[in-house]
Amino acid sequence: MAVHARPAAFAGRDGRSYSVSIETDETGDPDAPVGAYLLFVQWSPGEPRVSGHLETDFLERARTGDEARARLGGMPLERVRVLLDALIAERLPNAGRPWWEAMRDEDGS
Repeated sequence: MAVHARPAAFAGRDGRSYSVSIETDETGDPDAPVGAYLLFVQWSPGEPRVSGHLETDFLERARTGDEARARLGGMPLERVRVLLDALIAERLPNAGRPWWEAMRDEDGS
């Protein structure tokens, strides 16, 4: 985001398009009251419209939102991509596998 002044975009292992943003929320921890996480917005094919989202757990914790956001903002894009792929795999365990392998698992063969 710092280089291009816009959110990074990825093609997920499920074949869908995603953009990512850094978000913050309260942690409930008085020593690090703000946590930063990644929010992946999933885009529908064709006409661009939001069709879903995925989000990580807190990846950084800090005293302020700006501090938490800055810490997470230093994460390399390669690591962001790994996190996206892991979230997709959790949601769709067969994403990225050939259909014939996924079907074999489903019918128990």
